[in-house]
Amino acid sequence: VWTSRAEAPEHPDLLVFDLDPPEGRFDLVRRTALALRDLLDELELPAFVKTTGGKGLHVVAPLDGRAAFDEVAALSNRLSRLLCARHPGELTMEFYKKDRADRLFLDTMRNALGATIAAAYSVRGRKGAPVSTPLAWREVEDPALSPGAFTLRDLPRRLDQLGDPWSALRSRAGSLEHAARRLDRLAGASLVGKRD
Repeated sequence: VWTSRAEAPEHPDLLVFDLDPPEGRFDLVRRTALALRDLLDELELPAFVKTTGGKGLHVVAPLDGRAAFDEVAALSNRLSRLLCARHPGELTMEFYKKDRADRLFLDTMRNALGATIAAAYSVRGRKGAPVSTPLAWREVEDPALSPGAFTLRDLPRRLDQLGDPWSALRSRAGSLEHAARRLDRLAGASLVGKRD
């Protein structure tokens, strides 16, 4: 699905980070998702998370739909560069696998006009029928979480027991403009600290 809606196709209401790890490093995915959640919290953007149905996670911030795609993409790139600077041995924005050196790829390309993400609760065309599953943050904090934990077979029971962790997604939209101003202040404070 797109990150915008039919009534406003050029104004996304989701900011998406696709966490693409090196093989067998879901521990790194979990840590990165939690660091990203904390950074979004600093910017007063609500953060939601789901499995991709593959080997990573999507961290998503709902937006009020006022910003254009280029503004959303610019903010996602700034946030990713900041996280990569904080964790240079673990994170990268390098597109080509040969240039990643066993680091997690922070993919922000889902924030471009016409780009798509796996829809929440969609079944993926992989062995075992994994489902792109919304998670509660406490599940991401649990080291036992695995990327293929949720399948078409067990999802109905999960929903019956836990409900939908994304039920409040559309009611908690954040402002990209406000988040960008907070990021400017955060970046300014970092520069002052470096000079002192």
